[in-house]
Amino acid sequence: MDRLSAMETFVHVVETGSFSAAAKRLGIGQPAVSKSIAQLEARLAVRLLLRSTRGLTPTEAGLAYFERAKRAIDETNEADDAARGAGAGLSGNLRVSAATTFARLHVIPHLGPFLERYPAVNIEVVLNDHSLNLVEEGIDVALRMGNLVDSGLTARKIAQSHRQILATPTYFERFGEPATPADVLQHQAIIYSLGGGARWTFSKGDSHYPIVASGRIRVTSAEGVRAAVLNHLGLTMASTWMFAPELASGEVKVVLNDWRLPPLDLWAVFPTGRMASAKARAFVEYVEGLLT
Repeated sequence: MDRLSAMETFVHVVETGSFSAAAKRLGIGQPAVSKSIAQLEARLAVRLLLRSTRGLTPTEAGLAYFERAKRAIDETNEADDAARGAGAGLSGNLRVSAATTFARLHVIPHLGPFLERYPAVNIEVVLNDHSLNLVEEGIDVALRMGNLVDSGLTARKIAQSHRQILATPTYFERFGEPATPADVLQHQAIIYSLGGGARWTFSKGDSHYPIVASGRIRVTSAEGVRAAVLNHLGLTMASTWMFAPELASGEVKVVLNDWRLPPLDLWAVFPTGRMASAKARAFVEYVEGLLT
């Protein structure tokens, strides 16, 4: 049994969740995948996968093996890339996690040049506004915004966006424009639960003015915030990334320009304890270039 090949097969099974999907990704028959996993478990004398009618679930030993096997494969690919020189030979699958709205507006439309530069690389973009377990989900790199709660993450800040108070001109025509942070309390606020909640802190010079915004609509996704604002249901605090097309077209309007709000950081986050692959590093550098 080829140990590296068996590792790769196991990693694909965990990442795809089934023998058939792994076989399709590898371009081999499902029986070959099943046989490889059975031989691997026999050699290790440990159960790596639990099989049920709902699919495959890694055991505790399987998760530990997956993390180390993935790392070994990445390092092997790193050695291949280094031998080819200058990253010209980047190839294989790259699994990226990103917030839905950010990826839709600022990443996916710009994947073309990256794929042209690296024609042997395939990208899977996992869209989710919540943080995922990178190891369990087989993520090579995640693009996360805001404060990183887990200090143990391997992360690098790659961009920053201003936050602003905005709504549609139609909303402001109906309810008026706030002239001070205190005026915001008289408005219907669209509260983004994952984007800082209702506590908004304004700054001017050395002065800080925190408020607790109030509104009848709370949303758990940026897409929902956008829909509420663009349908004239209230104002919100949002990054310029979230409403970039509408800010450019004038479909939304910014108020309280003489006050500052905490900026929003974008981080590239890599699985802890694993060397970032050349593909992941190249992708992060590409996204950083798009935003600077």
